[in-house]
Amino acid sequence: MIIKKTHIGSYAIIVKNEKIALVRKSKGGYKGKLDLPGGGIEFKEDPITTLKREVKEEIDNDISSYSLFSVASNNIKWKMSKDLFEDLHHIGILYLVNLENDYLKSDSDERDSLGGSWYLISDLKKEDLTPFAKYSLEKLGYKL
Repeated sequence: MIIKKTHIGSYAIIVKNEKIALVRKSKGGYKGKLDLPGGGIEFKEDPITTLKREVKEEIDNDISSYSLFSVASNNIKWKMSKDLFEDLHHIGILYLVNLENDYLKSDSDERDSLGGSWYLISDLKKEDLTPFAKYSLEKLGYKL
């Protein structure tokens, strides 16, 4: 059986000193990949509220400033269980974000993130990144 789903979320692009803040996904179609902090917009929640909530949940920091960067879309098909697949249309509202400080929570949010870390952008490989993380870095001019 195939489930077709559209997921819309807000995501933070946090770059400082040639490093980017990323979280490792613990489940879903992007399991094991490095992703931008962020996540799904909840019912009656605006994208900025989502952005602030997700940054707090995933890396336990507060946003000092933000600006809209881009909107991206990706489609991923993945196996959820033995006979169940998801065909996911993923839409991301991407923001350039500055944090209150450099701290990143490194433990799980007990949802879908295994915690955050700063990664030297020049050390990252395309195959280790989610589509939105890869798209954001390339749009910023980084070569992966």
